[in-house]
Amino acid sequence: MLPSRRARLALAGLAIAAAGCVGTPGVEGVRGTAPSPSTEWTPPPAPRAAAAPATPPHVIPANIAARVGSLSLSDVVDIALRNNALTAATWADARAAAATYGAERGSYFPSLTLSGSVTRLKTVQSQGRTGVDQTVYGPTLNLSYLLFDFGGRTGAVRNARDALLQADWTHNATIQSVVLQVEIAYFQYFATKSLLTAQQSTLAEADTNLKAAQERHDVGLATIADVLQARTARSQARLALETTQGQLASARGALALSMGLPANVPYDIERAPEGPPPLGIMEGVDSLIARAVRTRPDLSAARAAVDAADARVTQARGAMLPSLSLSANAGRTYVANSSIQGANYTASLGISIPLFQGFSRQYQLRAAEASADVARARATQLEQQVTYQVFTAYYGLQTATQRVRTSDDLLASATQSEEVALARYREGVGSVLDLLTAQAALADARAQSIDARWSWYTALAQLAHDTGVLGLDGSTPFHFAPDSTSPSPQ
Repeated sequence: MLPSRRARLALAGLAIAAAGCVGTPGVEGVRGTAPSPSTEWTPPPAPRAAAAPATPPHVIPANIAARVGSLSLSDVVDIALRNNALTAATWADARAAAATYGAERGSYFPSLTLSGSVTRLKTVQSQGRTGVDQTVYGPTLNLSYLLFDFGGRTGAVRNARDALLQADWTHNATIQSVVLQVEIAYFQYFATKSLLTAQQSTLAEADTNLKAAQERHDVGLATIADVLQARTARSQARLALETTQGQLASARGALALSMGLPANVPYDIERAPEGPPPLGIMEGVDSLIARAVRTRPDLSAARAAVDAADARVTQARGAMLPSLSLSANAGRTYVANSSIQGANYTASLGISIPLFQGFSRQYQLRAAEASADVARARATQLEQQVTYQVFTAYYGLQTATQRVRTSDDLLASATQSEEVALARYREGVGSVLDLLTAQAALADARAQSIDARWSWYTALAQLAHDTGVLGLDGSTPFHFAPDSTSPSPQ
């Protein structure tokens, strides 16, 4: 019998309601998703705040906080290393690897376990047997010791030791990378401050030029076009100055970030050193490459990874060979409310010979050998990369040295040219166009001289990092030619 029309409508309504019940669930009284692809999801009116991760406060050592308004490079690096999360992570990795190495060395010692037991025994008399009601207790000392295997235990310990060395070298490499990043930000801040000072001088000269043009116009020796051109040059100088002021704020924030500090923390750095940088590094590129191959911490970490991989091969090979072990236990048994007591002990010398485990150990050995090949290939590739990095950084420093010398000559020539152009214009024998051209050339020469100088310091830090000798205070151990008279800020 078919249901009536009213019953069919009721069933359809129930089906629609059931379909609605299995739709997208809501979240705290609102829709679980947006109603359509073209609309935004509306969050709950009072969403529950997520728990903020625990962030340690920034650290400024007490001896540095007293001179936070005049930080040196070593101060900046010190603060950065204390606050950097990467160095903290690699240090934690090294401590974990040290603990693992200590745990693996425990396999050279016997294992001792002291245990005790209490047994309550009660039986009833039945079928001619006497009932028992007694309590038995006593301690037991268990010993197990692996006497000899064919390299499995030694391979495991060597693997842990080399993993520790790899973690330590990785920590050193991370520190040097952080120091380089801080130095780059430090020199960029110095360069921007120096550029701001130079542009202030350019603005003052533009004011002087405008005054000279106005004076000549007032006495009828120049047209209004001269005044307008000089005014335009002054506006351009002011615009460049205002742009650099914004760049200086960004560079200051970037340096604070490299130190692990908030961008708005109140601080400043000491004055830039006077005079040109010490040019003419004495070491040759071949000796620097040889030093980098010996001292680069990341390359040492890669070599430790190769040693660890070889140790895993030894460990996998030893797992396929027999092992000899000793086991023993000794104890004493007491019966409560009785004079019955006595000592008991066992000792056994066993040999274990792996015969067949579904070829799993053979495949583990192959995997370990392949992993060792991978580690060796990566170490070789890294050594080639280190050679290339030192080669590139060395000639980058040579180029930076030449740029410093050439930019100094350019600045001296541009300064004289601007002075001559200004004097000629005041005497009425030069045009305002010649004066403004000389002023623009002088401003450009100042900017290039500043960029060349601080790029040289950056190139020097890059070479020290790529050689693996960058100091924790930002210092570099290189020697410079005798004609270098100015001290390095590093």
